[in-house]
Amino acid sequence: MITHTYDAVIVGAGGAGLRAAIELAGHKVAVITKLYPTRSHTGTAQGGIAAPLGNMEEDHWEWYMFDTVKGGDYLVDQDAAEVMCRESVEIVYELEHWGLPFDRTPDGKIAQRRFGGHTHHFGQGPVMRACHSADRTGHMILQTLYQQCIKHDVTFFNEFQVLDLLVEDGACAGVVAYHIDSGELHTFHAKAVLLAVGGFGRIYKVTSNAHALTGEGVAAAWRRGLPLMDMEFFQFHPTGIYKLGILLSEAARGEGAVFLNDRGERFMERYSPTLKDLAPRDICSRCIYQEIREGRGIGGKDYVYLDFRHLGPEVLEKKLPDITEFVRVYQGLDPAREPVPIQPTAHYAMGGVPTTVDAEVIADERNTPVRGLYAAGECACVSVHGANRLGTNSLMDILVFGRRAGRHMAQTIAAAGRVPALVGHNPDSEVRERIERLLARTAGEPAAAVRADLQTMMMEKVGVFRTAGGLEEAAAELRALRERYARVKIDDHGRRFNTDLLEALELGALLDLAEATIASCLHRTESRGGHFREDYPARDDANWLKHALIYRREDGRHEFRHKPVVITRFQPQERTY
Repeated sequence: MITHTYDAVIVGAGGAGLRAAIELAGHKVAVITKLYPTRSHTGTAQGGIAAPLGNMEEDHWEWYMFDTVKGGDYLVDQDAAEVMCRESVEIVYELEHWGLPFDRTPDGKIAQRRFGGHTHHFGQGPVMRACHSADRTGHMILQTLYQQCIKHDVTFFNEFQVLDLLVEDGACAGVVAYHIDSGELHTFHAKAVLLAVGGFGRIYKVTSNAHALTGEGVAAAWRRGLPLMDMEFFQFHPTGIYKLGILLSEAARGEGAVFLNDRGERFMERYSPTLKDLAPRDICSRCIYQEIREGRGIGGKDYVYLDFRHLGPEVLEKKLPDITEFVRVYQGLDPAREPVPIQPTAHYAMGGVPTTVDAEVIADERNTPVRGLYAAGECACVSVHGANRLGTNSLMDILVFGRRAGRHMAQTIAAAGRVPALVGHNPDSEVRERIERLLARTAGEPAAAVRADLQTMMMEKVGVFRTAGGLEEAAAELRALRERYARVKIDDHGRRFNTDLLEALELGALLDLAEATIASCLHRTESRGGHFREDYPARDDANWLKHALIYRREDGRHEFRHKPVVITRFQPQERTY
């Protein structure tokens, strides 16, 4: 067993992990990442990061908070939303001072654009709030943060895949990671651990998520008896490239692109007369599928158009260069001349590991913290996004709560005195046994076949529209997939860069997270935000204005508990746009 001891261990090198690492400069801190840091998924965020700077139009943090709460269909914890919206301006100026190359107005201020669900005067009309660097904003944030980490001598363990959390008696003592290059297991022993592992969109067939987003860190927490919160809420972004799911940022609609159906109609004007094509993502995705269901998909097929043609080549090349290139490369179209086929794509998990506003992981509905364990970013549920995340809020979320995680971890390190004892004499034994079983098996089916069936089932039965019948079928199919997974074999029995083994391990996490998602969808008998039950089409505040925490017990059954939504400024109201 190879053991490392650090003050703090950060799992994940996206925006949340890197921002926390910067805050912990001066302590002995390690960042463990399954990818090279600048390949982290934060780099794919395109359109912008929200902050009410007021550079282009009047804006205020209270308006931003209202939009975040309303956009999340009032399941947002308003104390968390206030923290994020109040700190957003400081976060953007911090990035600017670190050298992030934001686009500029003619007088040199940070330029801003409109984005879905962001409004002025508490919903009266769209506002320019998204700060941007062309359509590569996430990439620029990731590079800027990584440069700061290098400046502060942060230690990176690149291409280490974390497979287990060492949690016992309400405290975390570290993690177990697989070194992809050597095939060796490493135990990282620490006073404080931050999960910043991103999402798990690979449970779906059509997704904007990279192949790396398989949720091992989230699944590890669930396997260790910790709850996951609000797992029924998974956002489908309305503008994925048809069949591929590769994202075409909301920045396109911020610059004026519009949806068209088979009749050439701007159909969003019927559904959202105020914001039209800039309505929140859950609403746009449902409207697209409604058009398709009623026979107005393009040529009767399951897609509609995103139309850029009226924007002109100059806007496309200057403000939307990556989107333009994606369309040319993956669809063979010129968006300046032809409309672009799009369909909703699985994009973002609003649910995850529940935390406080200081990113402390909580173990129950009473907000009891797990000592030494933190989570931030998409893997966490603070809950600042509620039932539906507004565009640009993912980048602000990772920076605000990554920073707060780092600050609180520094306090924990100072108070801890010494590193807590490791769990047992062989803390890596469970992971080692799991790996050896896979390596020893000589007969069975490949993991890829099980994964493909899982992703297809989730897309068809746990997608934008859901019913009890479809969800019960999904639960039964998942049980059968688990039986097949128990017989999965791999062809590569080597140790170095064994991607066959890693994909089989990742599939185990995907099955766990799909199970939690399906069970949570069945549990919530209402429609809210990204969770739409056709058999319960109305929002039900009387019974469901609460968070659902799901636990998996040793007998394989689920237990649900509930915690109230924190409401401070804005009472729930009808969600019209």
